[in-house]
Amino acid sequence: MSLVYKRELIRQLIHASGILFIFLGNYLPVPYLILLSLVAMVSGELIFQIDKKYYIPFFSKILRSCRRDEKEKGFIYFFSGLTLTLAFFGFNMAIANAAIIILVLGDATSTLVGKKIGKNKLPHHLQKSWQGSFSFFMVSFIGAGTQVPLAPAFIGALAGTITEAYSPLDDNIAIPVVSGTAITLIIYLFF
Repeated sequence: MSLVYKRELIRQLIHASGILFIFLGNYLPVPYLILLSLVAMVSGELIFQIDKKYYIPFFSKILRSCRRDEKEKGFIYFFSGLTLTLAFFGFNMAIANAAIIILVLGDATSTLVGKKIGKNKLPHHLQKSWQGSFSFFMVSFIGAGTQVPLAPAFIGALAGTITEAYSPLDDNIAIPVVSGTAITLIIYLFF
């Protein structure tokens, strides 16, 4: 396993830890989840900035092993995406959970699969592959299907896959918002 792939694996495992918000959603009301997401975002950014100048036991080793560049903003975008998802869809935690699953599992899987075996590039986006996008869709569909009926899970996974592949915005914000919106529309129009 190459050093670059190992770093990406660590990064995506951290990304997948967002699943904790689904677990915590069983015990905490939505406003507390939103507050927790905001605290995590601010704390993470603070640690990230301090780490640029000083070694912080435990955190520096993790940050330095998975950082892509010095201007990394993925942490902020990730928790912004979680916060918006909880704010927009917290009225129905099944929808919020499905959108979070699509973000954390679909995006992490597509990155790892795309980097490992992604040979066939998508049209109009040469950094993304069919293999990564297919894995995003399958993992997202299966994961979202544990929270909402299969038809909304399918549409949410498809919306997330297309968003991940082509969104001009950071996908950590766009994926859960677009997926959650698609799931909400299908549920409230057809179920």
